[in-house]
Amino acid sequence: MIRVAIADDQGLIRAGFRSLLEAEPDIEIIGEAGTGSEIVQLVRRERPDVVLMDIRMPDGDGLWATEQIVADPKLGSTHIVIVTTFELDEYVGHAIRAGASGFLVKDTEPVELIRAVRVVAGGDALLSPSVTRRLLERVAVDWKDAPDTTALRTLTDREREVLALVGRGLTNDEIGRELYLSPLTAKTHVSRIMSKLTARDRVQLVVVAYETGLVKASWI
Repeated sequence: MIRVAIADDQGLIRAGFRSLLEAEPDIEIIGEAGTGSEIVQLVRRERPDVVLMDIRMPDGDGLWATEQIVADPKLGSTHIVIVTTFELDEYVGHAIRAGASGFLVKDTEPVELIRAVRVVAGGDALLSPSVTRRLLERVAVDWKDAPDTTALRTLTDREREVLALVGRGLTNDEIGRELYLSPLTAKTHVSRIMSKLTARDRVQLVVVAYETGLVKASWI
């Protein structure tokens, strides 16, 4: 059973998400929150698998709440999906660095919301949908710092190749086809890279790929 918490300051949106997700046999809603501080308290108490996190909330916004949750080692199994709008693009870069595992727009199709919960609960980052790729591309343009390649020193040449492809949003199957590897071998490389870089998930690998200059903001 996938345990989900919903954070949004609009009760109608929370009710809509709850109604949709509770209809799925493998998903359980363990609580709701209307403020940043409330969702942090809820997550610490209930330790859900997935949090659907709004950005604009009172008493600690979604970015602050994401940082609080990700920073707590006891909550390492809780994954956060930021529920945003295109008008909030300027905040997405902060959310990525804070440790969010994926992004959805509030008017996303119901099937995509359900899929997102399952994907993130399974330990994967929500990088496939075109909306996430566009958001990553936009915020990447704002990462003005000079590339810092320090993080790459522990990686082999093959692992750097794999990391670059992860940064472009490719799945393990796609990485395998690109490098003539089996999907299992590609997955093993990704797992080793995450371990070496102490990355929480694939989204953080994307951040490293951009920050080290392995991926430029021109791949879409």
